[in-house]
Amino acid sequence: MKLTDIFWPFRSDMNYIERELDRAIDTKEPVLHKAASHLLKAGGKRIRPVFVLLGGKFGNYDIERLKYVAVPLELIHAASLVHDDVIDDAELRRGKITVKSKWDNRIAMYTGDYIFARALTLVTELPNPQIHKILSNTIVEVCLGEIEQIRDLNNWDQNLRRYLRRIKRKTALLMAISCQLGAIATDASKDVVHRLYAYGYNAGMAFQITDDILDFIGDEKKLGKPAGSDLKQGNITLPALYAYHKSQNAAAFRVLAEENRTDEMIRFIREGECINEAQKLADWYLMRAAAALEGLPDNRNKDALLKIAHFFGERQS
Repeated sequence: MKLTDIFWPFRSDMNYIERELDRAIDTKEPVLHKAASHLLKAGGKRIRPVFVLLGGKFGNYDIERLKYVAVPLELIHAASLVHDDVIDDAELRRGKITVKSKWDNRIAMYTGDYIFARALTLVTELPNPQIHKILSNTIVEVCLGEIEQIRDLNNWDQNLRRYLRRIKRKTALLMAISCQLGAIATDASKDVVHRLYAYGYNAGMAFQITDDILDFIGDEKKLGKPAGSDLKQGNITLPALYAYHKSQNAAAFRVLAEENRTDEMIRFIREGECINEAQKLADWYLMRAAAALEGLPDNRNKDALLKIAHFFGERQS
């Protein structure tokens, strides 16, 4: 199943959110507008806005309120990506040229800052301090995750807990609060808010682990980047951690790591048990995501959340 099939019942509201995204980045400064538009039109699954809308379906659904959550969350995600591309010196994202490559690092950083600022401006349209607090705390956590990733480049001594905390901050938190804030903005019950947050967190953890697996075994054309890109940049993800610490031939892998023989390391990870071990953890998070929804009403919105989680586990790009 494709995400477009799952999103189909929400296509009208998602088209509206897409137009609101365009409006949000509108500016009379031509370079800034072109760079921000380039970033938003470069593709993306729009998972966070969909999670906001689905979260809102369990309360008093109101697209005019939800847009002030859905649009800012997608903007924050986009801003983090453009900053990532500067840090990683990335030429491509999703197979398309990055802002930093099309313009330069300075334009890219200011574009990211501008998009962040627009996100924070928009969310103030909702006079709910709880939403503002959750969002600001999450931005802090995302920044901490980025710093941790930089700090842990080529650090083979990091443990599983450290990796999981990093991907929580990098990916899972934004998905979790997308579900959570959609429910809060529409006055859903505390139990529903709690369940949706747990769903989004666990689904987000599975999403990032799957992303890290695909970096080794995915189709390069679909991924829009060469296989093993993370490892070549010094970003040590779950399959590589398994290879270094827990695989049957960990000692041999450590020699490859010490000598920085990345192509051989990538081949080792692909051919060993590391991918399967990483997949088991992703599946465990997906199981927890589904369990978090058990107390919610059985309807097409719950079904959509379950289908999205299933897609996360099965996706190829």
